[in-house]
Amino acid sequence: MDDLLSEKEQIEKMRTWWSEYGAYVIAGVVLGAAVLFGINYYQTSQRDAHLEASALYDTLTDHIVDGKLEAAESVAGQISADFGDSAYAPQSKLAIARLYMDQNRDQDAADSLRDLIAGNADDAFKHVARVRLAKILLYQDKASEVVALVDGQQSEAFAARYAEVLGDAYVKLGQFADARDAFQRALSEPNQGATIDQPFVQLKLLDLPIEIFEEAPVAAEEPDMDEEAE
Repeated sequence: MDDLLSEKEQIEKMRTWWSEYGAYVIAGVVLGAAVLFGINYYQTSQRDAHLEASALYDTLTDHIVDGKLEAAESVAGQISADFGDSAYAPQSKLAIARLYMDQNRDQDAADSLRDLIAGNADDAFKHVARVRLAKILLYQDKASEVVALVDGQQSEAFAARYAEVLGDAYVKLGQFADARDAFQRALSEPNQGATIDQPFVQLKLLDLPIEIFEEAPVAAEEPDMDEEAE
């Protein structure tokens, strides 16, 4: 404000300004405090939810290690119901599917994996579930379903694993040329060393009928006209 104004004029000017804009200042302070409180509350609730979900998942893994199926099912259901948007939900489905397989309940394992694939989990979890489901379907002699499940799936990290189970499915279907192509593709993937058992896949490839590796007959060469003339 102007330094030449008297103290009384300055006070009067401040009163006038406050009467006009004071309500806005107060509203801004209240709004800012509310936003700050909301952010802090959200962060706290998110942290608490993460800790609770983590504790439940630890309990689930304990039940799985102990082979306690009913207790594991209960905890897995609670995780899906209360923390369905967290990473713990798909992890719990993968874990419970493994326990189902350990207890010879392959259809329940398949259903759990299908639920994961159909849900809103991250793609990485879905790729893991898809490969595991494919192996269960092979165990159930449902090779055609494996082809429908994995053929055409695009994932650089899982390409070799998809190709291997696809090759296994083609072998069961008697489509040995397709199996050869799938196994060769699995072995040629840049990341295959870290995702598949390379020597085992090589053995699968060598175990295919020998005739599919035979080269097509080479066409007879045209006779040289100069030689014929001689």
